[in-house]
Amino acid sequence: MLIAHVLREKGALVHTASADITLEEAARELDRKGVGALVVLAENGAIAGVVSERDLVREVSRRGANCLSAPVKTVMSKDVVTARPSETIDEGLARMTDRRIRHLPVIDDGRLVGIVSIGDLVKHRIAAVEAEAAAMQAYIATH
Repeated sequence: MLIAHVLREKGALVHTASADITLEEAARELDRKGVGALVVLAENGAIAGVVSERDLVREVSRRGANCLSAPVKTVMSKDVVTARPSETIDEGLARMTDRRIRHLPVIDDGRLVGIVSIGDLVKHRIAAVEAEAAAMQAYIATH
């Protein structure tokens, strides 16, 4: 199964933010949207980074609550790992595991077309395995 299939089912909505909003604003946006990460966009619309719940927790742990007035650009992950819609779920999962990340912005022809979380990919992988098992059981039952 491809990442494109995951996006087709979950939708292409990507929650984004400016690099200049504060960490407190980012935390509120994450909570309001019920997501674990925001894609940070540069003024030209290019991906500048990703800020996640994990980034916020680490910064508060290191610097205390006063850090919440700092801009997102000071803590966001700038070396953004992305995926293409044509990649398989297993390729996405392997990249996430290798890089120890939980979110992959999806890029197609240089455009941001979606984002997938490790939970999205695991959910689809489990569904595929369950479908394979059911097909095998049905085959065995008829032969």
